[in-house]
Amino acid sequence: MANISLDRTQEIPVNRILNLHVAEALEVARALSTPLRLSIFVELLKHPMNVGEVAEQFELPLSTAAVNIKKLEDAGLIITELVPGTRGMQKLCAAVISRIVIEATESPTLANHVTEIPMPIGQFVDCSITPTCGIVSSTGIIGELDDPSCFYDPGRGQAQLLWFRTGFVEYRFPNRVPTNPDDLETLELVMEVCSEAPLSNPNWPSDITLWINGYEVGTWTSPGDFGGERGYLTPEWWGTQQTQFGLLKTWKITRKKSYVDGNEVSDTMLDDLNLLGSNFISVRIGVKPNAARIGGMNLFGKNFGNYETDLLMRIVSKSAADGL
Repeated sequence: MANISLDRTQEIPVNRILNLHVAEALEVARALSTPLRLSIFVELLKHPMNVGEVAEQFELPLSTAAVNIKKLEDAGLIITELVPGTRGMQKLCAAVISRIVIEATESPTLANHVTEIPMPIGQFVDCSITPTCGIVSSTGIIGELDDPSCFYDPGRGQAQLLWFRTGFVEYRFPNRVPTNPDDLETLELVMEVCSEAPLSNPNWPSDITLWINGYEVGTWTSPGDFGGERGYLTPEWWGTQQTQFGLLKTWKITRKKSYVDGNEVSDTMLDDLNLLGSNFISVRIGVKPNAARIGGMNLFGKNFGNYETDLLMRIVSKSAADGL
């Protein structure tokens, strides 16, 4: 489904079948458990709509429409894509599932166990920042803009958006990997992130790098800094000329290579990361001072931007690791 490109002028194929084991069907059931989401899904089966159009048709605040669309997307019932709009980028949504099949027999896909650890973006333990830079909460600016000392402000724990030109922020996640290294399948980091331009600029590339336990995982080039149209979760007090939302990126480290959204970025493997023997896993995100494209970085919390998520670590292991 991820390979479908959304276009209002084309007919989106909706004859796809979603095959699920009964133990995997809970998320789909929850996604369709309210009359509102069911109605939105049915409407998106007819034609693609952006989030603003969904909000207008169902008389909802943008943030409410965005949250409900996200639940349908997480369940695999719809796809979304950022496309150019009249005022910057907009999220176009379309349903691509017309039949759901639930299998009640035993399934080998249940062999994996997933542990998710959310981390508020203000809970970093170390940083090195160069301006332009700043931190904001849901209600206001923390410290002073373009003053790196704001990253040491006690109020940074309430951060919902932080940005800088070069440098890094570093987090320590509790180590929940299985004690048997052979049981670990993948380690993933999910984040909403983009470049940092003056005000905003969709054509402002920046090389953003991820390190785990001091080992470089890889670099992803953000295409720009997105503003002009309010993020679906961005508070009203934050001006639309400023950065409004980012792109949701998933970094995945496997036993062979590392990927961003399925695209290979390096040969770094799980065995390179020295994951055993410590109570925490260090995660550093930033822009190198010698990067080919120095365009800064914005990192979003769950109450800012387009995606209701903090920085998220996902540990995928064999079920044997927790006694299943």
